[in-house]
Amino acid sequence: MRNLVLASLAMLSATAFAGPECTKADKSEWLDQAKFQEQLKEQGYEIKVFKVTKGNCYEIYGWNKDKQKVEIYFDPVTGQVVKEEIDD
Repeated sequence: MRNLVLASLAMLSATAFAGPECTKADKSEWLDQAKFQEQLKEQGYEIKVFKVTKGNCYEIYGWNKDKQKVEIYFDPVTGQVVKEEIDD
């Protein structure tokens, strides 16, 4: 019984922290990472961390133009925001 509970908790915690699935498009269709980051900076973002997630998203940790701390997932093909979390 204890093992079942532990396994269930592990599955729930992994699901809770999983990011969104952004695209299934081939990486040849993705926006260039350096150019995309430069566009974000031109929009006023300060990027602390930029990474590609398991769900095929571009993800940034940093600050938006209003100096709010953000975590944002972008579709790497369109550049559109898929999920955004603002930490006030």
